Amino acid sequence: MRWRRDDGTFGMPGSTTPWVTVATLASGFEADVTVAVLGAAGIPARAYGNDLTGLFGPGFQGPSARGVDVLVPRDAYDEARGVLQAARDAAADAE
Repeated sequence: MRWRRDDGTFGMPGSTTPWVTVATLASGFEADVTVAVLGAAGIPARAYGNDLTGLFGPGFQGPSARGVDVLVPRDAYDEARGVLQAARDAAADAE
């Protein structure tokens, strides 16, 4: 299942599918890596919520007070969970 439209944007043409949280991570860096893993699998994703990092500001990639959510379109949720589980399994096998 691919979500890239002919015009290069993500989402199904004419779709109003909402985005849902697929993971909540401790830092912006972890969220960015997760977004990249999902993007490499053809799943659109975005990080949201690293705006409360106190003194360091929104560009800070360290731990966040509330965590950072990774969002995907609702229709891609199950596929995204599978991709993330496969990535965790691969990381565990590499140890």
